[in-house]
Amino acid sequence: MSKKPQEQKRIEELIGKELRKRGWRLAVAESCTGGLVGHRITNIPGSSTYYLGSITAYAYEAKVRLLGVSWDTLETHGAVSEATVREMAEGVRQALAADVGLSVSGIAGPGGGTPDKPVGTTWFGLSMPNGTWAKQHTTQGDRLANKRQAAQFALQFLLEHFA
Repeated sequence: MSKKPQEQKRIEELIGKELRKRGWRLAVAESCTGGLVGHRITNIPGSSTYYLGSITAYAYEAKVRLLGVSWDTLETHGAVSEATVREMAEGVRQALAADVGLSVSGIAGPGGGTPDKPVGTTWFGLSMPNGTWAKQHTTQGDRLANKRQAAQFALQFLLEHFA
C-alpha cells in the first residue's frame, strides 16, 4: 500500500501547525492548479482557523482585476513567470488581508508549451511578512499529474519557509 496520501496529509497538517503557531492566516492564488492547493489545505479539519481562502485566477483579466497583477508584467513576462507569481502572491495576500500569500502559475499541458516554457514549467510565489520569494519547478506527466505535482510543490515551498 502506498504511503503517498499519508505524506500529502502530513504536509498540510504541518503547514497548519506552523501557521497556528505564528498566528498567521494564509491566502492562495492559483492558476494552473485550478483550486487544488486550496482543496488540499481545506481537507484538514480546523483549517478555517488559518486559511482565509483562495482566488483561482486563470485568465489574464482575472489576474489583473482580482490580484492586482500588472498588465505590463503579463505582457512582458507572461503568466508563467517569476514576476507574475510574485505579484500574484502579494496581490492575494492584500486582497484577503492575509499574513501569507502563496501563488502558482504554470503550463499543465498538453498544449500551451513553447521552447522557452515547455509543458510542465511552473512558477511559485510566496509573500510573507519578511519578504517575497519565487521559485520555478518543472513537472513531468499529463495534465492531471502536472496539476497534482504543482500543488504538492507549492505546499512544500510554503513549508520550507517556516524552517
